[in-house]
Order: sequence, then structure tokens, then C-alpha cells
Amino acid sequence: MQEALRKMEEAARQRIVKAADSAELKEIKVQYLGKKGEITRILRGMGQLDPKERPVVGNIANQVKENLVQALRDREEILKDEARQAEYTRESLDVTLPGVPLRQGHPHPITLVMEEVKGIFMGMGFRVEDGPELETDYYNFAALNIPRDHPARDMQDSFYLTEDLLLRTHTSPVQARVMEKMVPELPIRVIVPGKVYRRDDDATHSFMFHQVEGLAVDQKISLSDLKGTLLSFARQMFGPGQKIRLRPSYFPFTEPSAEVDISCVMCKGRGCRVCGSTGWLEILGAGMVHPRVFRMSGYDPEAVTGFAFGMGVERVAMLKYGIDDLRMFYVNDLRMLRQFR
Repeated sequence: MQEALRKMEEAARQRIVKAADSAELKEIKVQYLGKKGEITRILRGMGQLDPKERPVVGNIANQVKENLVQALRDREEILKDEARQAEYTRESLDVTLPGVPLRQGHPHPITLVMEEVKGIFMGMGFRVEDGPELETDYYNFAALNIPRDHPARDMQDSFYLTEDLLLRTHTSPVQARVMEKMVPELPIRVIVPGKVYRRDDDATHSFMFHQVEGLAVDQKISLSDLKGTLLSFARQMFGPGQKIRLRPSYFPFTEPSAEVDISCVMCKGRGCRVCGSTGWLEILGAGMVHPRVFRMSGYDPEAVTGFAFGMGVERVAMLKYGIDDLRMFYVNDLRMLRQFR
């Protein structure tokens, strides 16, 4: 029986050393040390032994139990250490490896054009002003000579929040706000870049887009000053050979008013599919500030004159970069945006 216990211990130790995980160790413990385990099975034969031999076999059995319990504990600690080491290996950072490069962001093409427009006009002495995107009906329309019953309101499908508050449909309200703030100071030379909102959505329109408004007020400002300013802008934006033309038009807050065209950037004015074979592309609207706008803002139209203009930044960007669908600016297609790094 003593020999059986020693052989059983040796077999158990070999299994313990080879155990791969805690679950296998548990199985070994149940097999050898459980109530129905190998040691219990061997000790059941002690009744056949000489009474003098029983204490010796009992001591050996207890020693074998203690040895196996300790062996199980030792193996459990080894398995835990191995698991921790494997985890450290998986999670360790090799500082000698080259880093993973992060993609560097860059300005959106609309931002690039907006900054370029601002830089051009600031170089001509204009300063940048800002105004609220949530505008009152008075500043968005009435202060610009567009009363409630004026048909020009139908051209600007507006997002009204209340009867008197709306998302501004153009940056022109800042004209009135600036003149009210500065009256009677002269001269005024400001540009107003910002977002505007209208209920449009197609290849050439968006419900949200960007405009740059310009305003100059002083004594003896003329239409030729307006044309010279816009010609200088066009040549700095699109190239020194650019030409512009002014076509009579109508805006409630300017008189006279004009649509401003530039020579086609695709065909250099020779005529092509893009410009409809005319050689010209419309770029903005402009005109001399209407006397009623002056009066409502606190200036005497008999003493001062001025001009105003407004351009869509997306329109300028489409012409500058040859983009034929305005929606491309807003769908976040990286294939298109990465061209402007």
C-alpha cells in the first residue's frame, strides 16, 4: 500500500507539472484528493493491514496529500505568472519601433477661398465685420428696403423661427448694423463673411452656404470706384488677365444695381460649354447703396454715397477650382478634399 501511494503521488505530480490551466488542475485535484479520489480508494484497503502498519500508512497518506496540495498551489502560481507575462507581452510597447503617422488635417476649400477673399479686400483697406446668423426680420429685410409686402422676399425662401426671427438669408443685414453703429463716422469700408440659409438644395444651391458682403461709404464714392474694386478683386483671385462686366440688374437695397461677370476661367473668354459660349460667368451682385437704406441707418443720402456687393463663396470656389456640383463641398468625400492640402 505504501508503494501504491508513492506511485500514485509520482503520477499525480507528472500530471500537475504538465497541466496547462486552472481547469485542468481542478480536475487533477478532484481525481486524486477528492472524496472518491485515488488516495481514498487506496486507503479503503487499510482494513486488511496489520494494526502496526496502519499508523505508518496513514502518515504516508497524509504526507502525500500535503505534497500534492502544495504541488497544485505551486503550479497554479506558475500558470498565473505565465498568464501575466503573456499579457504584458501582448500589451507592451516597443519604443524602438517607428511610430504610426497621423494624418494631418488641412483647411476645407471653402475656408481657403474665404480666407483668400478676406485677404484681398483687407489689402484694399477693408476690415472684417461679423453679425448674427439668427437675424430679425427688420435687419434682414425692412432695413434693406424690403418691407413685408415686397415681392423680393419671395426670391429668398427663408427659415423663420418666429414671426420676427429667422436664419439670415444673406449677409447684407450687417450693412445696416455697421452703419447704425458708426453713424456719423466716415469712411466705412467693411466686408462681412459668414453663413446664410435658404430653402434650396440642388447642384448649384445649398440650404446653407457662405457669402461675403462688402460695403464702402464715404463722400463722393462713385460707380467707377465699385468697378475698380471688383476688377482688382477678380484679377487677384483668378489671374491678372481677368476682365469684368457689369450688367444692369435689380436689388432692393442698391440703386443702380448690377450683376457682375468675369471672363470665363475655362476658355479665357473665347466661349465654351461652361459659359454657354458667351465668354462670361456671373460671380456676384453689386450696386450703389440705396438712399432709403442710408436714411434708415442714420446717414444723409445727400451727403454720402457708397457701394455694396455680395458674393457666394461656394460660387467663387467652384469657378476657381473647376468644381461643377456645389454639393461636393459638403459630402465629406476625402478624394475631393485631399486635393486642397
